[in-house]
Amino acid sequence: MEDLTTRKARMARYTISIRTPKSPDEAFAYMADLRNFAEWDPGVVSVDQVDGSGPGPEAVFDVKVKAVPKDLVLRYRTMSFESSTKVVARAESKLLTSLDTITVAPDKAGSIVTYDAELTLNGLFSLADPLLGLAFNQIGGRAADGLREALDGVRLKDGKK
Repeated sequence: MEDLTTRKARMARYTISIRTPKSPDEAFAYMADLRNFAEWDPGVVSVDQVDGSGPGPEAVFDVKVKAVPKDLVLRYRTMSFESSTKVVARAESKLLTSLDTITVAPDKAGSIVTYDAELTLNGLFSLADPLLGLAFNQIGGRAADGLREALDGVRLKDGKK
């Protein structure tokens, strides 16, 4: 049986930080509401909130993502919610687990938003994690472009960790 360190080394991960003129409160409100994912991530078809009202510790969202051979709905549950600074949402299906961490920090003229997405395949599918990492880097790059535009910001760092 493999250990957690080995598993983490194989998982697909994409991180981006954006400097935006939006205030920390404004940037966090936008990012913590997962319904906005469909506005900036071209891999997201639609998002429906199924529990809660807007972002918050009890929020649950069904995120429909483009997949082959058909679109896949992932139910994201808020795992951690620190108002105006951090939200962690997790989705798990038979096929994969996604852990998304969003942090917002004040900056001189606005804020810095960091989006960190980890994706792992479950069960026997995990053997394909290295291939998923390659594809996820391309998918993350397209999402990063959309996020930069949505936040009217500039990239500080991005790429696979």
